[in-house]
Amino acid sequence: MNMLQLKRMSLLQAFIFLCCLMLIGILCVIVLEFQVAESIRQRYAGNSAVNGWILPSLTALVLLTVAAGIVLMASLFYRWKLRKPLDILMKASEKISSNDLRFRISYDNKDEMGELCRVFEIMRGQLETNYKTLWRSVEERKQLNAIFAHDLRTPLSVLKGNFEFLNTYLPQNKISKEKLLDVIQTMSVHVVRLEKYMEAMSSIQKLEDMPVRSRAMETEQLVALLNESARQIIGQRGKTFSTTVTADAASIAVDIHLVLQVFENLTANASRFASSHVHIDYGVDKSHLTITVTEDGRGFSEAELQKAMLPFYRGEVSDANEHHGLGLYICKVLCEKHEGSLQINNAPGGGGQVTACFIGGVDK
Repeated sequence: MNMLQLKRMSLLQAFIFLCCLMLIGILCVIVLEFQVAESIRQRYAGNSAVNGWILPSLTALVLLTVAAGIVLMASLFYRWKLRKPLDILMKASEKISSNDLRFRISYDNKDEMGELCRVFEIMRGQLETNYKTLWRSVEERKQLNAIFAHDLRTPLSVLKGNFEFLNTYLPQNKISKEKLLDVIQTMSVHVVRLEKYMEAMSSIQKLEDMPVRSRAMETEQLVALLNESARQIIGQRGKTFSTTVTADAASIAVDIHLVLQVFENLTANASRFASSHVHIDYGVDKSHLTITVTEDGRGFSEAELQKAMLPFYRGEVSDANEHHGLGLYICKVLCEKHEGSLQINNAPGGGGQVTACFIGGVDK
C-alpha cells in the first residue's frame, strides 16, 4: 500500500489495519516464545524445578506480549491518525479564543479528522467574515454618530445664541417686535432642522434592522416594474431615459421592495443632476442583479467620489436645506444587506455613474 492509500483510510479502516498488523506481530512473537519455552523444557527435561516455572513464565510472557502489543497499537494509531489534527485544532482553538482569526487550517488527510479540520476552517472563515462585518458596522456607526454630532452643532449653536440674546435683552424691553419675530422665525427653522435630523437617524436605524425577504421574479417582469418607476421619477423633472438589458437568466430571487427603494433613490439622484438624459443598464444572471444608472450631467468631483456615500453629505446641491445627503448612504446600506455593494464613478463619456449590485437568493 502506498502513502496516498494510507492517508485516505478512515479512522475505522486505519484501526482495523493496525489491529491486523499488530495481531500478526503478536502471534509471531508468541510462537517464538513457545519455541523458546519448548527448547528450554527439552534441555532441562530431567529437572523438575525448571519444568515447574516454564508454564507460568510462558503464560505471563504471553500476557505481557499482548498488553505491549495493544499499547503499541494505540500509540501508533494516535501518532498516525490523531496527534497532528488534534494539535492543529488545539492551536486553532487557542487563536480563536484570543480573537486572532488571521490563520488557515490545513490538513491533507482524507479521513474523518481531515473532514473535521475542513469544517473547522469553514467555521473560522465564517467567523472572520462576521467579525469584519461587525467591525465595519461599528466603525460606520461611529462615523455616522460623529457626522450627526457635527451637523447638529450649527443649529444648536444658533438656538443657544438666540436664547442668550432673548434672555439678555427681552426682560429689558430692548428688542423690537420685528426683531423678536425674526429671532423666533430663525429658531423655528433650526428646530425643524433638528427634528428632520432625528427623523433621518431613526430611518437609518430602521433600514439596518429591516429583514431581507427574497422571492423569485421573472427578469422581464422585474425590468418592466423598474422601468415604470423610472418613467414616473425621471419624467417629473422633464428628463428622458433609455435602458439596456443583459440577461443570462429568465428569473432571479431578490427582495423587490428593497431593490425598488435603491432604484428609486438612484434614479431620483440621476434625474436631479442630469442635463437631459439618464441611461439605465440592467444585468441579470442566476445569482446577481446589477443596475447601473448613468446621467449626462457634470459627473462627480474628486471630493464627491470620496464622500458621496457618507451620511449627511450634501456636496454642492442647491437645495441643501431640504436634501439631507442620505440617498446614496441608504442605497449602500440596503445593497450590503442584500449581500451586494454600491459603487460610484464617472462614466467614460462623462456624467455620474452609480452601480448597485444585489446577490440573488439572499434571505435573512
